[in-house]
Amino acid sequence: MPPAGSLTADQLSFFDTNGYLVLESFSSAEEVQAMRDRMSELVEGYDGANSSVFSTKDHRQLKDDYFFKSAENISFFFEEKAFGDDGCLRQPKELSINKVGHALHEHDPVFKKFAFSENVSSLFSSLGYKRPAVIQSMYIFKQPGIGGEVVPHQDNTFLYTEPLSCTGLWLALQDATITNGCLWAIPGSHKNGLQRRMIRDENGTHFDCPSPLYDQKEFVPLEVKSGDFVVIHGDLVHHSFENNSPVSRHALSLHVVDMEGCKWSKDNWIQRTTAPEPLYVS
Repeated sequence: MPPAGSLTADQLSFFDTNGYLVLESFSSAEEVQAMRDRMSELVEGYDGANSSVFSTKDHRQLKDDYFFKSAENISFFFEEKAFGDDGCLRQPKELSINKVGHALHEHDPVFKKFAFSENVSSLFSSLGYKRPAVIQSMYIFKQPGIGGEVVPHQDNTFLYTEPLSCTGLWLALQDATITNGCLWAIPGSHKNGLQRRMIRDENGTHFDCPSPLYDQKEFVPLEVKSGDFVVIHGDLVHHSFENNSPVSRHALSLHVVDMEGCKWSKDNWIQRTTAPEPLYVS
């Protein structure tokens, strides 16, 4: 039986037409539980209980430095609504963290095992990648009641190569529904090309133009079960709403670029001190 990531002609055609593809039961219940258990351990070991809101100039600079350095570390980011007016967490830290990133795939053996698995490698072989490398990884919590909205965007905006090569991977670690903040996408929107970029310079980061306006009627919900895997073209317009439900929506997100024949932009927010390890070289 071929690896779960080996795509059929029909799957490749669907991806080319729509800009996304859902691979059901990509990961087993045991694999999913192992990643959830490991993240619980990482959060338990993180002393974030006394963190304050990043609202002053100094704190914002600290936040920016922390953000940039997270490209090669395992770093923790809180939900905006996690803090009260006194700067203290409203609830336990395990219910307050927005995401952990952006190098889980490098530094943690459980997440590295998944990222470098045969299933993931076979997917990129099917897509024609020559030297694919995971450029960032994120464990996203989408916390109950406070899980923040992710506005419509394209992944190539943030992870730009010449030519464009980013593909997003989104593994559901819990069922994702309209109620708890599943992904939404505009089918075929990847064919309209990249609309804008986020640029990093000496002042931090900024977008080179305003975001286009999108009609929510054009989006379709991508409701998936735990263990399902969503493949996302780098130019696909997608987003997710706030999670106002009492149920979390954990997911693992990976973004992969081709390091063969594609140049990583010097003004991307991620500027690594070492080259990323490729999944394979063909």
